[in-house]
Amino acid sequence: KVWLCEAEPHFSEALTSRSRLILRPHPKPLPQVCVFGVPVQTCPMVHPDMLNVHLVAHTHDDVGWLKTVDQYFYGIHNDVQHAGVQYILDSVISSLLVEPTRRFIYVEIAFFSRWWHQQTNATQEVVRDLVRQGRLEFANGGWVMNDEAATHYGAIIDQMTLGLRFLEDTFGKDGRPRVAWHIDPFGHSREQASLFAQMGFDGFFFGRLDYQDKRVREEKLEMEQVWRASASLKPPVADLFTSVLPNIYNPPEKLCWDTLCADKPIVEDRRSPEYNAEELVNYFLQLATAQGQHFRTNHTIMTMGSDFQYENANMWFRNLDRLIQLVNAQQANGSRVNSRPTPSRSLPQVLLSNALARLSGSKEDFTYCRNLNVSVCPLSQTAKNFQVTIYNPLGRKIDWMGGVVMLPSSDGQELLFPASVPALGFSIYSVSQVPGQRPHAHKPQPRSQRPWSRVLAIQNEHIRARFDPDTGLLVEMENLDQNLLLPVRQAFYWYNASVGNNLSTQVSGAYIFRPNQEKPLMVSRWAQTRLVKTPLVQEVHQNFSAWCSQVVRLYRGQRHLELEWTVGPIPVGDGWGKEIISRFDTVLETKGLFYTDSNGREILERRRDYRPTWKLNQTETRDPSPCPVDSLQVHRRLLKDDGRGVGEALLEDGLGRWGRGRHLVLLDKVRTAATGHRLQAEKEVLAPQVVLAPGGGPGTALFLAPPRFPQFSGLRRELPPSVHLLTLARWDQKTLLLRLEHQFAVGEDSGNLSSPVTLDLGDLFSAFTITYLQETTLVANQLRASASRLKWTPNTGPTPLPSPSRLDPATITLQPMEIRTFLASVQWEEHG
Repeated sequence: KVWLCEAEPHFSEALTSRSRLILRPHPKPLPQVCVFGVPVQTCPMVHPDMLNVHLVAHTHDDVGWLKTVDQYFYGIHNDVQHAGVQYILDSVISSLLVEPTRRFIYVEIAFFSRWWHQQTNATQEVVRDLVRQGRLEFANGGWVMNDEAATHYGAIIDQMTLGLRFLEDTFGKDGRPRVAWHIDPFGHSREQASLFAQMGFDGFFFGRLDYQDKRVREEKLEMEQVWRASASLKPPVADLFTSVLPNIYNPPEKLCWDTLCADKPIVEDRRSPEYNAEELVNYFLQLATAQGQHFRTNHTIMTMGSDFQYENANMWFRNLDRLIQLVNAQQANGSRVNSRPTPSRSLPQVLLSNALARLSGSKEDFTYCRNLNVSVCPLSQTAKNFQVTIYNPLGRKIDWMGGVVMLPSSDGQELLFPASVPALGFSIYSVSQVPGQRPHAHKPQPRSQRPWSRVLAIQNEHIRARFDPDTGLLVEMENLDQNLLLPVRQAFYWYNASVGNNLSTQVSGAYIFRPNQEKPLMVSRWAQTRLVKTPLVQEVHQNFSAWCSQVVRLYRGQRHLELEWTVGPIPVGDGWGKEIISRFDTVLETKGLFYTDSNGREILERRRDYRPTWKLNQTETRDPSPCPVDSLQVHRRLLKDDGRGVGEALLEDGLGRWGRGRHLVLLDKVRTAATGHRLQAEKEVLAPQVVLAPGGGPGTALFLAPPRFPQFSGLRRELPPSVHLLTLARWDQKTLLLRLEHQFAVGEDSGNLSSPVTLDLGDLFSAFTITYLQETTLVANQLRASASRLKWTPNTGPTPLPSPSRLDPATITLQPMEIRTFLASVQWEEHG
């Protein structure tokens, strides 16, 4: 039998070929779908002896894709893509009010919050009632549905907190999502699943995974599993029930009833020549039965909606109502399918300027040089006197090399100076022109051709890099502290982009990287070089072509080699689209193994052309390089659209023709590498903020005056190296949101940085004292003491629940990779 129900998201799990996951299959039947934050009395009855098909009415509304956020919301430029989110929400609410059995889920809070604030009080009360009844339910609840491949965990947590706080403030616990819903990201990371678990979600649904992986999971009935998403956090802290949606997130074929679709509506009138009710019901029963064969239990899910659908929600709901009624009526004829509807369950700069003005006592107009990457900073290039304020958001003092201020009338030269900036604080420097003197700039010098000077190298206290004097290419890197020497050759290459071949018509485009041949071509076999050496920095400037150059740099005290590349405009006059890579060739024997971080946190072991849960069939030819990760794509310019939705080639005419970025290379031993890459990554992600202000000194060469004000630090003592201050933000008038994390994994440091660490918070901060501390879930929408998640039994047996952490007003302990979130009541210092 099949029983239909308009549905809330159920549970299932998926795995991508991009990450190695530890999974535990779930052997027991799934619970009633109605448990997800919806009063049980509002949920239709499930039938344990039938196949229960959960129909999820939903829309997927990208917060910016082919149009801007405002264009999507208001329905502008429908010639580009027909989409108007305000009309979708208007229509859905009206349709829900027509029939009390209807259910709908919504996800993107960036759109919903905007719509909400435009409604009357009466409409808001109607919506609150729908949420209270569980007929309108929120899934995921983030400001957006973030990507999982290129996002940093800090940004993921912040945007989820923003959306979930809106729901908590607006609807209370009635609006609290119980499932994560990532139906459109192209692949899924282990860290994302770990974060979802720590946010308190009961389960996770996603739509996209490798087609080979999906086929194996369907055969093995592993479309639903428990994902063990952390190798450091003690189970079940990062365990998450996860499910693969059967049809990505789209409706089944022939069952899309939207203005954007062309499928036939259900016609029940037998007198009509268009009568098709019996045919569609039989088709649906066959479809549901076939789909149910891939799941372990008698529950399966169908997503009824897609991109920007339900602008005319009445079309969808009228046909869903009929489908549910007709299918469930088949029980009288022996059907075992039960169908039911189920609900799912520039500002930072302003803030920094205001804070600096208050703390420093200055009323200057602060300026941000947003175009320093193209050597433009109007204030420093024109003013004779100005101030440089450097803000450090880290919990430790940094020694920073400030090469960010352009000299007046210096033709692009930088004023480079070392700066010491205290933990969670700032330093102020004054810069003035000295009358009668001209600034001295170190200009790059052409490489000497004298036989006794053919060594081309740069070096500081820790690193030495050597270049081939004939080709100008990097050939060797040495860690002087550890006496490590590695031959490494770096150069730029390009693939000609495929326009289709006899194997496939697929071209290379916005979504698809598909080169036309296995081996790339060199941009140039040699580079014209210039050498710069000063007491603060040493650089080799490499020019590979008119459109490809690089500066290889070592600052004083720096423990890594920096390669800053500039590429563009890429020439395509020969009729070939081009994919540009920076390639590193080494003698390392990796046997196909390599390691990457997952969203900036835990490290994953990977193996080239290998998947831990199925045998990969590699259908595309590739460069047979012995090193699994030796190439980094830096830019691309293509002539064809890949047919995946964008509708245009990646052929920019404006500033997008140029690309600039940096690659940082660390050379270290395995036992000490974590210390280097963890602490350096922290400095890169939360790099110092540089703010300029006019004035600051008398006069008219340039000199650095001592700071006008003492350095300020928001901490009375520095945090230990293993602890990262992830969040410190105002929550309300009397409360701060505080997140502290242990940024090392279990066993990855040979010293003590992977050990638990205890902090005394009582007098840690200089501007305030914590008077009361409440621990919450990761996104601060539930108190940790009262938060609960569904408990799952993996095939390894029951997982004991960890004992709650002792919360002392003064001290907390962080375990490896643990993030703890608090709402802190504070007493501000009188002059803080």
